[in-house]
Amino acid sequence: MDTASEAEIREQTTQRLEKAMGTFGTAALTRMEEQLPWFRRMPAEQRSWIGLVAQAGIAAFVEWFKNEEKTRPAIAGEVFGTAPRELLRAIKLQHTIDMVRVIIDVVETRLDELAAPGGEAQLREAILRYTRDVAFGAAQVYARAAETRAAWDARLEALVVNAVLRGEVDDGMHSWAAALGWTSKPVTVIAGLTPEDEEPEVTIDQMQLAARRARADVLAGVQGRRVIVIVGGDTDPMEAARPIAAKCGPGPVVVGPQVPDLYDSTRSAQAAVAGLRAAAGWPDAPRPVPATELLPERALDGDDDARRHLVENVYNPMLAAGAPLLDTLTTYLEQGSSLEATARLLFVHPNTVRYRLRRVTELTGLAPTDGRNAFTLRIALVLGRFENRR
Repeated sequence: MDTASEAEIREQTTQRLEKAMGTFGTAALTRMEEQLPWFRRMPAEQRSWIGLVAQAGIAAFVEWFKNEEKTRPAIAGEVFGTAPRELLRAIKLQHTIDMVRVIIDVVETRLDELAAPGGEAQLREAILRYTRDVAFGAAQVYARAAETRAAWDARLEALVVNAVLRGEVDDGMHSWAAALGWTSKPVTVIAGLTPEDEEPEVTIDQMQLAARRARADVLAGVQGRRVIVIVGGDTDPMEAARPIAAKCGPGPVVVGPQVPDLYDSTRSAQAAVAGLRAAAGWPDAPRPVPATELLPERALDGDDDARRHLVENVYNPMLAAGAPLLDTLTTYLEQGSSLEATARLLFVHPNTVRYRLRRVTELTGLAPTDGRNAFTLRIALVLGRFENRR
C-alpha cells in the first residue's frame, strides 16, 4: 500500500467516524451504566460531567486520527479540559481508567463498520496509541492535582502548627486540622532540630512516615532550624517521640506533656519549645527528654510556667508540711548530701533525716539522694523563697 492510498483510507475512515460520533457518547454512557457500579452510584450532575468528558474524548480521538502525528493536539487538554475541577475530587484515577476503557471498547465493537475497506489495522493501531496517550494524559492531570493538594496541605499544616505555638487555638484552627483529617486525641507536642542540609519538606515527610509506622497521627512544621511535631493518639508520649527523634537533626528533642485534645495543645507546645531552648543547660539530657525533666533549666532560662510549677508543686507542699522539712532538705543539700553532717547540724538522729528526706520524695516525687533531683529541689527552694520573701 503506497502513501497516497494510506492517506485516502485515513480520510474515508475519518468521515465514517465523524458521522458516527454523535452516537458514541450515548453508547458509552449506557455501557458504563451497565458495567461500572461506581458510575451508577454517582449523582446525576456528576454523571452528566462524565458524559461531557466521554464526548470530548471521542471527538478528540477523531481529531487526533485525522491529523498527522506531528500536528496532533495534546490529549490531556482536549479530553480532560472539559471536566470541572470537582470531578477530579469525585473520580479516582482508577475510575478514569475504567471510563476510558469502556469508551474505547465502544469504538472497537464497531471497528469493522467504522474503518474504510483496508483500514482496519490502521484504525486499530490508532486506537491503541490513542488509549496509551489518554492514559498518560490522565496520569499527568491527577499528578498535577495531587501536587497542588499536597502543597495546599503543607501550607495548611504549617498554619495549624503556627496557631498552636501562638496560642490561637480556636474553632477556625480546628477547621484547618479537620480539613487535614485530624481527629486524634490526646495530643503531645515534640520540639527538635532539623537535620543539616536537608529540605524541610523531606524532614516532615520522614517524620510522618515514621509516625504512621508507629500508628500515630502527626502535624509538623519547620521554623528555621526548629521542627515542631504535634502527635495525636492514645500512645505513650515517649514511645511516640522515639521514631520522630530518630528523624531529627543533632541536638535535643523535647517532649511536651500530654494534653486532652488540640484545644489544650498550646500548653504542651510551649513546654516543649521552652525545653528545647533551655536544653543547652543539660548537655547530657536523654534524647528524647520530657519537658518536665528540664524544669530547672527552663526556670533559669526565664520560663514562667516552669517557675510556677516548681513553686506550686515542689516548694509549697514542703512548706505546708512544716519548717523542719525545709530546714532538713536545705541543710542536706548544703552539706553535700551527707546524712551524718546534716544530723549533727540539726541535732537530730540520722534516721530522722532519712525519714524527712523520704517525706520530701513523697510530697514532690523528687528524691534528694538523686543528683539530678537534688538540683531540681535546690532550684525550687530558691524560687519558693523568692515568692515568699515579702
